Amino acid sequence: MTITHLVTHSGGFHADELLSSVILTRLFPDATLVRSRDAAWITPGAGKIIYDVGRAYDAQAQIFDHHQRPNPLREDGQPYSSFGLIWQHYGHDYLRALSVPERDLDDIHRSFDHGFVLPVDLLDNGALEPSAAGPLSGLTLPALLETLKPSFDTRGAEADDQAFAAALPVARAFVEAAINGRAAKRRAEAMVTAAIETAGASPILELPMGMPFRSAIEKAGADHLLFVIHPRDSDWALTTIRKSGDSFESRADLPAAWAGLTDAELEAACGVQGAKFCHNARFIAVASSRDAALEMAELAVQDCA
Repeated sequence: MTITHLVTHSGGFHADELLSSVILTRLFPDATLVRSRDAAWITPGAGKIIYDVGRAYDAQAQIFDHHQRPNPLREDGQPYSSFGLIWQHYGHDYLRALSVPERDLDDIHRSFDHGFVLPVDLLDNGALEPSAAGPLSGLTLPALLETLKPSFDTRGAEADDQAFAAALPVARAFVEAAINGRAAKRRAEAMVTAAIETAGASPILELPMGMPFRSAIEKAGADHLLFVIHPRDSDWALTTIRKSGDSFESRADLPAAWAGLTDAELEAACGVQGAKFCHNARFIAVASSRDAALEMAELAVQDCA
């Protein structure tokens, strides 16, 4: 069936139908986006996908609302918003449209659903309080997207529609960045895994470029690794490995004597020609060459022995 219209409700908007529109307009770029509550538009029919309006969820009829009772729930009992429903049915096709490799589709679909879609679903349904984000509650993606709505005294027949149209590319940028980041992480994991095999028992991991590495190290069970070196544009970086994704604590820090030093002072402190910089927090250092970075890494290993 050819999709000619994407239909959601008129008036003020929320993150769920805005993000749903990101998915659907990518898949059906020639379809017309209609924002309406008129019965003629929000009743299922040929060529239409209806979402966040219509008080029905019927994938075959291509209507995806969640405001009715009983409301659609995930297998674990958590509620869907229209975004979750659209992602469930169209997410794999969307990932293909972004050229995600077929081998990675299921993992990225699952990861994006859990880390991006589900929080939107829960907030939209009142199943998660905005205060759960603490002092950052006003900086969550749903909160930020809603700041793009027109102000209370900016009214007019087209004010909401114009704001929705302006917000759509903003929302698209966040969705595509999140997907591209996950796809890049999958590519990085393959490269890091290969580098771990090459490193063997060494506590120093050499990578061909800067890339996410911690999750691949954890998956490989490479607990012996302490430091990572890799080339940058014109120099080499030496970095620590964080113990977890929600902590800045490293498995091992760079030597305290290097903290905050640059150039000649750092060369004198570590005895390595080409040492250029060490951060005060001792999680990253920079050297002019691979040999210098590797020598600094070896000294850092000795320092924490």
